[in-house]
Amino acid sequence: MEDNKSFFGVQKILIALLVLSTTTMMFIKSRSSEAQSTENINVNNLPAKVGAQQQIEELKATMLKIWQQQAQIKGLSYDVPPSFQGAIVGAAKLTPQQKVIALTFDDGPWPESTAQVLDILKQNQIKGTFFVIGQNVKNYPGLLKREIAEGHVIGNHTWHHWYQFLNPQAAAYEIDHTADQIYQVTGIKTNLFRPPGGIMHNGVADYAKNSKYTIILWSSDSVDYSRPAVPKLINNVFRRAKPGGIVLMHDGGGNRSKTVQALPEIIANFRKQGYSFVTIPELLEMQDQDQKLIANQKQNH
Repeated sequence: MEDNKSFFGVQKILIALLVLSTTTMMFIKSRSSEAQSTENINVNNLPAKVGAQQQIEELKATMLKIWQQQAQIKGLSYDVPPSFQGAIVGAAKLTPQQKVIALTFDDGPWPESTAQVLDILKQNQIKGTFFVIGQNVKNYPGLLKREIAEGHVIGNHTWHHWYQFLNPQAAAYEIDHTADQIYQVTGIKTNLFRPPGGIMHNGVADYAKNSKYTIILWSSDSVDYSRPAVPKLINNVFRRAKPGGIVLMHDGGGNRSKTVQALPEIIANFRKQGYSFVTIPELLEMQDQDQKLIANQKQNH
């Protein structure tokens, strides 16, 4: 999201991780009954003669191990077919007759615009998929609770929405800390991830894949982050719309009044074309069933 871009160097990230280590140690201690395999951290136990850089590297490695363990303990929540775990999805592979579309919204929760989007979806009896930013979840937990209460699906969109390269420790923090925040607020354990900006080569997507997240991209980009005129925004959505498609919009990260204005017409136009709306897990399940059916037909011939 353009309003929250932050370009800090890796060194500053590592400093932040060091500051966070005390909090992580307290968290692990309090969760020891849940995570029997989690190792305690005690920076004071590091050899006295070890240099500062080595201490940083050891602390980074230990924190990464803890975050990975916590991710495994939490498990997965949404019923995503095993073939999609660690996979990258830009759209579902469906027949043209299966006219379904998934509406997705990034960068929330956000004051005003998230509630307005939810109001529109509720009025139209549609369930969407929201890829949320961890720090926004922390700031606006009530909006995330409403998304869950109204049957929408939640995905992980990192803590800070950073674009620059992140080492494995920083990537782990961005994803796992967001997962922790979502879980603390809602009890939901998501296994869906969308990398900020759709960037696949800055470290976060690799960490998500290795953690068995399904990486969700898109097939139709509204480009609403640039705040185009409403007709242009709508045209962006329909230019590449197709059965099994995934539409990218934003409910957070800045002024989303154009998206809110366009959304009712986007919904109406899809319905005029015979589309129905599904969440990302529903979309993946449809493709999985199609693939199984095709495989069975080949076996029978």
